Amino acid sequence: MRAANRELTLNGVIVLAPAEVDGPVDDEQKAILDELHLRKIDLADEVHIVNPGGYVGSSTRREIAYARAAGKPVRFTEPP
Repeated sequence: MRAANRELTLNGVIVLAPAEVDGPVDDEQKAILDELHLRKIDLADEVHIVNPGGYVGSSTRREIAYARAAGKPVRFTEPP
């Protein structure tokens, strides 16, 4: 994600990336982070999914569905 963030930023794109949190988070913190990700999608013009090897986890699938329901274009670094 850092590499994609750097590349997009250097191409003049404003990047609203997920938070980088080192270490474990509890359920309440996870809920806060999940909600923040959705609010960032609300602010975004498009959603860029970094998915090495085509992998898309359950949280990301939920965010993709949210973005598509909001009419946001979704792009992937690799085919899912």
